[in-house]
Amino acid sequence: MNFEFNDEQKMLRQTTRQFVDREIMPYIRQWDEQGAFDPNIWKRLAELGLMGVCIPEKYGGSGMDYNSLAIVCEELERGDTAFRTAVSVHTGLNSLTLLQWGSEEQKQKYLVPQAKGEKIGAYGLTEPGAGSDVASMQTTAVKDGDYYVLNGQKTWISLCDQADHFLVFAYTDKSKKHKGISAFIVERTMPGFSSKAIKGKHGIRSGNTGEIFFDDLHVPEENLLGEEGEGFKIAMSALDNGRFTVAAGACGLIEACLEASIHYCHERQTFGKEIGQHQLVQQMIAKMEAGLQMSRLLVYRAGELKNQGKRNTRETSLAKWQACDFANKAADDAVQIHGAYGYSSEYPVERYLRNSKAPVIYEGTREIHTVMQAEYVLGYRQDQPLNKMLPAWPFENDEILQRR
Repeated sequence: MNFEFNDEQKMLRQTTRQFVDREIMPYIRQWDEQGAFDPNIWKRLAELGLMGVCIPEKYGGSGMDYNSLAIVCEELERGDTAFRTAVSVHTGLNSLTLLQWGSEEQKQKYLVPQAKGEKIGAYGLTEPGAGSDVASMQTTAVKDGDYYVLNGQKTWISLCDQADHFLVFAYTDKSKKHKGISAFIVERTMPGFSSKAIKGKHGIRSGNTGEIFFDDLHVPEENLLGEEGEGFKIAMSALDNGRFTVAAGACGLIEACLEASIHYCHERQTFGKEIGQHQLVQQMIAKMEAGLQMSRLLVYRAGELKNQGKRNTRETSLAKWQACDFANKAADDAVQIHGAYGYSSEYPVERYLRNSKAPVIYEGTREIHTVMQAEYVLGYRQDQPLNKMLPAWPFENDEILQRR
């Protein structure tokens, strides 16, 4: 397995990093305090081709591989988790799911404008009483002529007030439990749709998160994604992509903690020498570096499986679990290194610590991933082949193949 970046990927990292340093870093403290970031960021992300980095060119994307998406997510979270979250939801959970499961008509109508950054996509699975236990959802979709009528609500939905399209899961036959869940493409402009932001979040404050509601919302039958009853499979395949981007972003948060801590280690002196010369501080720095390098290896391994068009649920779960735990610990250590100043918004590490907690919970809690990994090892869990997989890279596109 070769982890050497090609010239295109190196340029992508440099471009994304320059964007973060120039257009996010100088303003993020203010945006975090205000609870919102400048909406013009969306336009700039689209101009750089970052809204569809791993979507084939024939569907409006940049046609790069899945590890290129990991690079973008890592660099964005180095700036702030809110921006990686936006790309995770738009690209990882929504667009890649449309690429995997959508009909050609659905791809042209929804995926193309999303990959170009003309429209924003989001994902609606979690409900007030259904998080890790997906089958406990209450949202329903009842067939009525040429429409499905949706009723219910979703919560903790990233981009709830900003997204144009939502990938929503609802029961079409509750008697079948998880085999009775179906997936739908919902537009914000459809009558019966509403959203409400959640205020007072502990972290990721500049990101838009909230609830979406369906009140006799009529969805055309052509907006059914896949077949009736395939919703659970679709949701889990989407999480493979979302978890991959979350794991990649966690690497960026570890790097941000490391950068801030190294700078402070050289700046701060105690007992007549830089604090970086104290062994217990060095221990924390060393653990951050080890966590960063191990997390990257896990992420790129999962990305390479995606590139090959292979099932990667187990590998992605491990990458998400470990990278997010490493990031949470790195942020905690970064605050410790900064001492009392780490508790102040004057330094970025207190924001890193606040932001590091949510990824340990969403898209599969640390406990869920712990159980998953144990069940794989013990032989209790085996992944069944999906009838649809993400396309392997390079994509079937003559222009891309010639360019390679």
